[in-house]
Amino acid sequence: MKDIKHTPPFSEKSASNLYTVAFYNLENLFDTRNNPNTLDDDFTPGGEKRWDDKRYQNKIYKLGKAISEIGYQAAKTAPSIVGLAEVENQYVLQDLIDSENLNGYDMGYVHFNSPDERGIDTALLYRKRDFEVINSEAIPLLIDNVDGARDYTRDILYVKGVLNHQEVHVLVNHWPSRRDGAAQTDYKRIEAAKTIHSVMDGIKEEEADPNVIIMGDFNDDPMSTSIKDHLMLPDLYNPMSKLMDPFNKGSLSYRSRWNLFDQIIFTNNFFEDTPGTHSFAHADVFDKRFLRAWNGRFKGNPFRTFAGRKYLGGYSDHFPVYVLLRKNE
Repeated sequence: MKDIKHTPPFSEKSASNLYTVAFYNLENLFDTRNNPNTLDDDFTPGGEKRWDDKRYQNKIYKLGKAISEIGYQAAKTAPSIVGLAEVENQYVLQDLIDSENLNGYDMGYVHFNSPDERGIDTALLYRKRDFEVINSEAIPLLIDNVDGARDYTRDILYVKGVLNHQEVHVLVNHWPSRRDGAAQTDYKRIEAAKTIHSVMDGIKEEEADPNVIIMGDFNDDPMSTSIKDHLMLPDLYNPMSKLMDPFNKGSLSYRSRWNLFDQIIFTNNFFEDTPGTHSFAHADVFDKRFLRAWNGRFKGNPFRTFAGRKYLGGYSDHFPVYVLLRKNE
């Protein structure tokens, strides 16, 4: 495949046929109510985070602002599809799409409760003018810990829909974390990659050349084993592999090095220019200045809501990532 440029010129005229597909880890978007079935006690008014309505509403406003501006410079409008990680429930999603910066875009969402012990799920926001949901499903990620007990992690959200008259399949992921060590937990993310393959095999049994978009927080970089050696197939393309720079660019920072855990991967048929289809135009990390910490030890990093127990009042500990698709005429 020919080399793909990531900095094409976009004119006012070209904006009319550009559509943004994005992914954003929202860093613990919890409401303030206690759910007795999940470990959300910290995110209650009496919990360790002192998570009250003022803090919650501030986060909703800021996340709505961030989402509304992803890809806006090129497409001149808000994203058509946004995959999300770390949302607690349908109520926070409704508050998000009703927020000041998103309520004019007539957005819907797809969400299922997952078995994650903390109660954080994946979800998909979509603009109803651009995307129609055909069906959706939560795909269980069946993984055991080293002691044989099940790791109750996030499901993979599968959504089949129509993007501007083109059928697409979207898989939203939040793979198991590295909390117990990257090497020690690598097998979990490899199993997640195998689950994606299983889903894609099922899709391919129904369609000869499906249009698939795989997005998420993979808790691994584009060149990590789980992605490079186990997820990527000959018919998949990962534009994020050209973006990562451990010293200068990524979607999150850890110990002064950047990672690009947040990625959007898609099938090669998004490079075709058949009329009525979408083709890849551009990919990037949405790391604008307003999303960055502006001073202190973490200057330049994502402006997060908390640093440990300390409330900072920011957006998220991740930057969003996005792809621009051009509608072929």
